[in-house]
Amino acid sequence: MEAFISEIINVPNDFIWKYLVYILVGIGLYFTFRFRFIQFQYFIEMFRIVGEKPQGNKGVSSMQAFFISAASRVGTGNLTGVALAIATGGPGAVFWMWIVAIVGMASSFVESTLAQLYKVRSGDEFRGGPAYYMAKGLGARWLGILFAVLITVSFGLIFNAVQSNTISVAFDEAFHVNKTVIAIILAVLTAFIIFGGLKRVVSVSQLIVPVMAGMYILIALYVVIVNITAVPELFVTIVKNAFGLEQIVGGSLGSIIIIGAQRGLFSNEAGMGSAPNAAAAAHVSHPAKQGLIQTLGVFFDTFIVCTSTAFIILLYSFTPKGDGIQVTQAALQHHLGGWAPTFIAIAMFLFAFSSVVGNYYYGETNIEFIKTSKTWLNIYRVFVVVMVVYGCLADFQIVWDMANLFMGLLALINLVAILLLSNVAYKIYKDYAAQRKKGLDPVFKAENTPELKHIETWAEEEGTSPERKTAN
Repeated sequence: MEAFISEIINVPNDFIWKYLVYILVGIGLYFTFRFRFIQFQYFIEMFRIVGEKPQGNKGVSSMQAFFISAASRVGTGNLTGVALAIATGGPGAVFWMWIVAIVGMASSFVESTLAQLYKVRSGDEFRGGPAYYMAKGLGARWLGILFAVLITVSFGLIFNAVQSNTISVAFDEAFHVNKTVIAIILAVLTAFIIFGGLKRVVSVSQLIVPVMAGMYILIALYVVIVNITAVPELFVTIVKNAFGLEQIVGGSLGSIIIIGAQRGLFSNEAGMGSAPNAAAAAHVSHPAKQGLIQTLGVFFDTFIVCTSTAFIILLYSFTPKGDGIQVTQAALQHHLGGWAPTFIAIAMFLFAFSSVVGNYYYGETNIEFIKTSKTWLNIYRVFVVVMVVYGCLADFQIVWDMANLFMGLLALINLVAILLLSNVAYKIYKDYAAQRKKGLDPVFKAENTPELKHIETWAEEEGTSPERKTAN
């Protein structure tokens, strides 16, 4: 039965991803050129603005919005997804993850800038994301509702099942803990946080993300330093496998590219329309600032965390065997010894559970878009907890197949939307660039772009905007 369900899911999956990878890269390249290689041009700028304080008492800071999106991004895709990519696509899949991330950084800038521009006020908070800019920017509320339903089901429910699935597998491997026990513990922790609202989500994200990422990166650095003589050959192997004659003749090159793109997108979420939901929550002086911060998030996720996993695995073996997290566990055990399974189980819990929290928030924002209702929000919260339990007990492959399908649908809809709104994003980019060229800390004024409609939040802010200061 499970094999039959998986086969049904894979029919639309294969069709969507056959074309989506080219659309993803193509639109990313278009944005890269049109926005003048913004991912490189403003790379240092991203680090300057990520630490800025919020422009008032409402919303969250740039750093807090970064942590919310990082909580969702830095999850099982960084450990399990990278391992799956290497196991099925070889070392060359890592190269294509890098390429997708580079062009995806430009797409991330556009989508997060648009989310900031079209955000709305909700009490002392801000809400926004693709559903909002589809409704307000494109005048297509029906499309916004479709996207809101898809992202709520995918991130809040299916993707969270992926996260809990990986936690249960990791703890079973390391401690032989019964999966039912794991499911109960995760259900209690998840319910405690998500029923506490945005403030509790932010608090947990701020606590978990720096600890888990710092810990994992230090371990990866240790592995690289110990095996430093093998690193040059490792880069050669990755590139050769990405373009090698053997892969071309064998007809596997296309599969390697698609696998790398899938796993890269699942991890960094560039262009998928998820991170903009976090970007819109921030209270900043200019929409482009959150565009740049979320661009930095793609870099951090792929080039720091995902690459750490890739090096840990490939410095152990170029032909790993197993399903996802088992590959990473085996590689770490080789490098670190007997305590590696314990470390990876704890790290996996932090990575995956932070994603559960971040993913939940994306669903909450889109529930609010469809209908502001405490009852519907609580029903959604209950379903989130149920799916966390289901993920602990479900078949691994079916969960991943469903994740791939919904990820592809989300990306396809969002990429079309941001392409149609690219002229709007370009106006915001030009306004930001012009102010930076004058040495100013950019402040967006709606009155300077009267042709842009439905940006009421920014019009309201004009009376309370702080004085401009010269940027450092």
